Amino acid sequence: MNRFLLVLVLVLAFNLYSVNAQNFSTHQVKKGETIESISKRYFVTPFDIYSLNPDAKKGLTPNTVLIIPISKSKKPKVTVVKELEGFKSHKTKRKETLYSLSKKYNVSEDDIKKYNKFLYANPLRKGDRLQIPKFKISEVVEDINPTKEYTVKPKEGKWRIAYKFGITVKELEALNPEMTEVLKAGEIIKVPNLEEEDVKEVDEKYSYYKVLPKEGFYRLKLKLGLEQSQLEDLNPGLKESGLKDGMILKIPFSNLTNGVIQADSEYINLVDSISDFKTKHIAIMLPFRINRVDFDSIADTKRSIKKDPYLSASLDFYSGVLMALDSLKTLGVSLKVDVYDTKYEVSEVSRIIKENNFEQVDAVIGPLTPASFQKVASELRVYNTPVISPIGTNLKLYDNVFQSRPSDDLLKSKILSFVRADTLKTNIIIISDTKTVAVANDIKQEFNQAKQIFSRKSKKTGEDEFFVTKEDIEAALKPGRNIVFLETKNEGFASNVTSVLASLIQKEDKELKEEEIEIVLVTTKMNSAFEGDQINNTHLSKLQFHFATTSKEYSESDNNAFVKKYDKLYNITPNKRAVRGFDLTMDVALRLVSSEDLYMSVKNAPLTAYVENKFAYKKKLFGGYFNDTAYLVKFDDLTIVEVKQ
Repeated sequence: MNRFLLVLVLVLAFNLYSVNAQNFSTHQVKKGETIESISKRYFVTPFDIYSLNPDAKKGLTPNTVLIIPISKSKKPKVTVVKELEGFKSHKTKRKETLYSLSKKYNVSEDDIKKYNKFLYANPLRKGDRLQIPKFKISEVVEDINPTKEYTVKPKEGKWRIAYKFGITVKELEALNPEMTEVLKAGEIIKVPNLEEEDVKEVDEKYSYYKVLPKEGFYRLKLKLGLEQSQLEDLNPGLKESGLKDGMILKIPFSNLTNGVIQADSEYINLVDSISDFKTKHIAIMLPFRINRVDFDSIADTKRSIKKDPYLSASLDFYSGVLMALDSLKTLGVSLKVDVYDTKYEVSEVSRIIKENNFEQVDAVIGPLTPASFQKVASELRVYNTPVISPIGTNLKLYDNVFQSRPSDDLLKSKILSFVRADTLKTNIIIISDTKTVAVANDIKQEFNQAKQIFSRKSKKTGEDEFFVTKEDIEAALKPGRNIVFLETKNEGFASNVTSVLASLIQKEDKELKEEEIEIVLVTTKMNSAFEGDQINNTHLSKLQFHFATTSKEYSESDNNAFVKKYDKLYNITPNKRAVRGFDLTMDVALRLVSSEDLYMSVKNAPLTAYVENKFAYKKKLFGGYFNDTAYLVKFDDLTIVEVKQ
């Protein structure tokens, strides 16, 4: 119920949704203001402002909007001062109470009693004449400098002081432009004006690591063998601030030398590459079809959602989008997000484009349906606006189109490559029904020596009966390793074949003179036939069932932050559509803030990966971009795991 109500409210308010960074505020420059005066107002240093607003070094122009980081310095004491300005007469009415009067006039009950002393001994009655005080409220803010002086201790270097005050070495140097490379004991320098309890001490029982440029938690895991959660436990405040170049981290004692070890990752972690903090403009287009929802009651609304597959799919996807937007806030990414209901109508898409300005939009995610997507892509070509398809394949790739879902041909190619790469002496068998004969014949052309088995047909009607016998398969098997292609969209046939195959696996028995028979099951097209109630996952695990997929399944043992947060918010684990909404939105937004635009990100970030999906865009010679990467996975002990190639 919580998830239903929350998502419904979010959808109803979607057209008002806009995102700004949580860890930052903004300031509109007024005439005569300087960086120094602004930094004092927000209790940050000029360096803090320049780091997020490099153009400000050239000078400030009135009405320019600056990004201001939330200060870590000691917060000023704010004193509220109340000054009595006069009174308002009030004659008590029936059922009025001191509480209701305090709310009505925005004063406390004690203030009313103070100026109507008879109320200390008597209850409030109808007809009582009261003097209600009127106050002038003002705030007095204590003047606190965001920095303070610090005396360098013997043998104390830059990294130790930076660690103590929760800043990077670069930030410490910016606070002290005259600072020399080697500090001297007794030297006076500037440091953030933190509360005493927020100043950390260096513990010699631990080692300390200086974060290198563009280094993320994944790289640190490879280098240091520490999970993100372990680093956050050792370094309070890291969860809120994230990793920064030059940051000093406490780690378990080791012989590592700061900043020396290198570790390269297959994937580009775009969180480490955020460089543009200007607000990006994204549009989301989904077929909510809110106009068709019956809002007379919660039961009617729920019934509408269940009956409308487009609304249901849109809600799932959008719930993931919202989680991504929230995560992006914490990274300091500022977004303006417009959400449109396409109503599953091309005419509605035309109206949206006509009545809204898309010239300054940095990217459009959606629509979901092919005709609507093609309309948006073709209309926005004139602005060169990137349009990203969440689920479509075999799209018309205009030069502004990004097909984020890998094609079926790519998935098929990945499985064929896996079988070709098998260096063992392997017997290959292809099993198919009458509806997948063409696919089976294509596989046969790839593997000429493969044996083909077709499902049995009715002797009376000649129609496919979607089953094979144990003898059919047994005749094609050989001792040793057998790779079996199963090509079908029929759940009953898939259940029949997997059950028979699982029964034919045997271990070597020298006494009985039985040779080992290993069977590895594969398919070029994973579909619902392999996921139905008739399918025994124990059989699939026993057969090491391999297939290529656009997304891998997250593991609950991964302790993924997105999955945990989603479950807490909606009281349900995210389905594939929700995860895709999260992954795709994260990728698009991070590409925009780490490169000049989405097109340049294709070169700068050749491969990215998130919870379940990864993206590696390639450009057609004459056309747009397609995702050229997919996962190879297999069933292993009743779970689906990625197969490294």
